[in-house]
Amino acid sequence: MAEKNTQAQGGQEVQDLKEILQIRRNKLFAMQEKGQDPYRAVSFDVQQKAQEIVDGFEAGYEGKQVSVAGRIMSRRGMGKVSFMDLRDSSGRIQLYAKIDVMGEEPYKAMQAALDIGDIVGVKGEAFRTQRGEISIKVSSLSILSKALLPLPEKYHGLTNTDARYRQRYLDLIMNPESREVFLKRSRIVSTVREYLDGKGFLEVETPILHTQAGGAAARPFITHHNTLDLDMYLRIALELHLKRLIVGGFDRVYEIGHNFRNEGMDTRHNPEFTMLELYQAYTDVNGMMDITEDMIRTVAHKVLGTGKVQRDGVEIDLDKPFARLSMVDAVKQYAGVDFTHVESLEQARALAKERHIEYEERHKKGDILNLFFEAYCEEKLVQPTFLTGHPVDISPLAKRDPENPEYTQRFELFICGGEFANAFSELNDPIDQRQRFEAQAALKAAGDEEACDVDEDFLTALEYGMPPTGGMGIGIDRLVMLLTGAPSIRDVLLFPTMKPLE
Repeated sequence: MAEKNTQAQGGQEVQDLKEILQIRRNKLFAMQEKGQDPYRAVSFDVQQKAQEIVDGFEAGYEGKQVSVAGRIMSRRGMGKVSFMDLRDSSGRIQLYAKIDVMGEEPYKAMQAALDIGDIVGVKGEAFRTQRGEISIKVSSLSILSKALLPLPEKYHGLTNTDARYRQRYLDLIMNPESREVFLKRSRIVSTVREYLDGKGFLEVETPILHTQAGGAAARPFITHHNTLDLDMYLRIALELHLKRLIVGGFDRVYEIGHNFRNEGMDTRHNPEFTMLELYQAYTDVNGMMDITEDMIRTVAHKVLGTGKVQRDGVEIDLDKPFARLSMVDAVKQYAGVDFTHVESLEQARALAKERHIEYEERHKKGDILNLFFEAYCEEKLVQPTFLTGHPVDISPLAKRDPENPEYTQRFELFICGGEFANAFSELNDPIDQRQRFEAQAALKAAGDEEACDVDEDFLTALEYGMPPTGGMGIGIDRLVMLLTGAPSIRDVLLFPTMKPLE
């Protein structure tokens, strides 16, 4: 019996929705018959924003005629007086509509045609109600666009995360906190640009379509160029083209752009994501540490007003000097294994088996060290930490450490147990680079889908001479997550990748 009642209730909800949709369409048709089509081409003179009126009321808006436009979010009262909430891109303001102010015919026409969700243009006087709320006393209201679908129910809003990501427009309408995240994202990106421009970096654009994937270890998306009859790749990194520009004489360059990696999806990964990469001639990995730390701290203060951010209940202090820790020391500290005494691949494999760390036949000693780091150390690096001393085996584009050639001059920045940035003293020896490319190509031939091919054009560029260079890449989406407290990368992407609904 309960199941039948539930089915009946569900059927009633469907019937109610059908009635609501038909009523809204009937209102639209009535307006069109009267020559008041809400979809007609029209320009409305917006002179103020809602928040501008609220913030500036005491300073001069009281009693002033204003003209605003936005979406009706609620209505109260259906007699001779109506109250409505209007929201625009800046915020919310109350509308006070009265029959003897608007006139009987315009007021009745508004009452007959208007629905929650409609976009309107309003003219009237800014005033404060008896209850003290800053409002607009409406003299005229024009429906500029009709909402044929009802907004989500007022008190529950749009809370289903899947629906929020698929219908971001509704999320932005109903959830001011989501709007704030994306406003902060815009300010974060513009502040990064301002910072780098102030340091003399040149912003550039490089190709998204590549003839071969390179610059990172990742599985690419493959497409086909019909005219050239050529398979091409959506770029997995910005690196190799930007370093060509360093060869060409641009000493400081950066790009903020999309990369694409045909890999798994989780709270920190989306197939399409935004990266900042910058390259500076005549510096090294230490110079990249300085600029990375200073840039993140500067952005936090300019956007948030503080260097302290909350993440998973922990205060992250961006004002303190970032810690520095080598991968070997991290594994020694957290796993109790000292790789300075591991001299052969066989020893490394034996240690991995002993600790139940799975590895592949293609993995070398440096790969296994990295597997130990991922298993034992990564999640422990909560406060900002520069992880240094990566093995050559996992760093095909970084310079070797002259004091220990098995390792490189490289760092990854870890915060809250996740990677935020990656940087090198860039390899500018074309002979060494060729050898590393060829080693990568052998791995690819053996089935490693993340390994890269030999990039002959890039090697040619290096043979013309690239100055000593430091390079750094930082995930913009992850930086936004850190500075907004967003739990998932999907919360900071306006349109995250989603599997289509059936």
